[in-house]
Amino acid sequence: MTRFTKITASIGPSCESPAVLRKMILAGVNVCRMNFSHDTGDAQGKKIDAIRKISAELNMPVGVLVDLQGPKHRIGNFKTEEKYPISVGQTFVFDSNPAPGDSRRVQLPDADVMRSLHVGERILLNDGKIEMQVTEVLPDSVKTKVIRGTEIWSRRGFNLPDTIVDTSVLTEKDRADLEYALPKNPDWVAVSFVQRPEDIAEVRDFITAHTARPVKIMAKIERKSAVEQIDEIARAADGIMIARGDMAVELPFEQVPAISRHIIRECRRLNRPVVMATQMLGSMVESEFPTRAEISDVANAAYLRVDSTMTSEETTIGANPLNVIETMAKILNYSDDDAMANPSDWVRAESSAEDNDWSRSVSSMAYLNKASAIIVFARDTESVIKISCRRPDTKVIAVCDGEIVANQLCLVRGVFPVYTPDLFAQRDFVAVAHDANIMHGNIVIVDGENVSLQNLD
Repeated sequence: MTRFTKITASIGPSCESPAVLRKMILAGVNVCRMNFSHDTGDAQGKKIDAIRKISAELNMPVGVLVDLQGPKHRIGNFKTEEKYPISVGQTFVFDSNPAPGDSRRVQLPDADVMRSLHVGERILLNDGKIEMQVTEVLPDSVKTKVIRGTEIWSRRGFNLPDTIVDTSVLTEKDRADLEYALPKNPDWVAVSFVQRPEDIAEVRDFITAHTARPVKIMAKIERKSAVEQIDEIARAADGIMIARGDMAVELPFEQVPAISRHIIRECRRLNRPVVMATQMLGSMVESEFPTRAEISDVANAAYLRVDSTMTSEETTIGANPLNVIETMAKILNYSDDDAMANPSDWVRAESSAEDNDWSRSVSSMAYLNKASAIIVFARDTESVIKISCRRPDTKVIAVCDGEIVANQLCLVRGVFPVYTPDLFAQRDFVAVAHDANIMHGNIVIVDGENVSLQNLD
């Protein structure tokens, strides 16, 4: 079995010890996600240092993804920690008054949100369990009508599916986290609550001002406005994460699978890696085994040929994070093999891409000549990602002369990166093939714009 779909694992208290991290990487973790919504500063830095050390000891590239919290909005506090009753049809007011709230009003601390709301727009609280609709906007308050919900309490997070909030995608916390994280040399930075392509430009400008390292930016698609501008956002970013949690709050949940398929198609067309996230093996926070639905969810991601699946709480606070990774790898191994043995019409029909003649020819050459591998001598990630986005059923061995290139390609489907400057300089494809245990048959060699077919026999 050859696993083409990568595994991105969120790193937290259950798996942050070097001993557990090492076992998880050996079991199949390709990219480690640092969630800056929780630990920040030195706590995250120690994890990154441990991952880099393990990667060097194993001589195995491992990507590091820094995931920023972003502008997460919450309402203010109530008079007590009790839940306050509300009823459908009643008026509920959000205002700038810091006084504790009750069943009729509460503070909305974010002035930018107050400025951005309009009559008719919805406010969804507590993961959509409470729905209110704006009926009147005043200078220091917003009146709403309760559409759904029976109780409300302190510090509930809220979503604004109909509203473009006039705010920076980088909060002060995000800026401080980035200033700390960038000297640690992350490979990817994930941007939360992206609303528009300009958000990606803002983050790119910040990163460029603080490091010369070519860090890649991943846009998390979780807002309705981001789904509506997926083409423009994907062009602006270097990769996409389908963050199905908040997406299923802002959009009708029954639409999320279809939206996910659409995003995957766009990413393949635009040569952007795509990560499937949220509750993939969520029951394994406590359970030893996944549910049948979760098994199907992970397998379906492989059948849709995403670049990577992602774990969240199941590895950060779960009872057995190593078992989670072993389980996910087992499902992906089998599903990847089955997907390649029985390619679907959907995969064939949606394999077109912009500017894809060259990358398609590489994939076709490998297929027609039954090549054992495509070996790419890569100074950067661009050519490798283009080939991968044609979804060849041939493994792509990327020989990189830069460590960050190898680490970034850990996220990309079907790519097996190696950081070997000597082999890169010598262009020794025979040694590369033998290191990959390929002794016979055809291989496709890609070196810049030059493409050739070689036989090892």
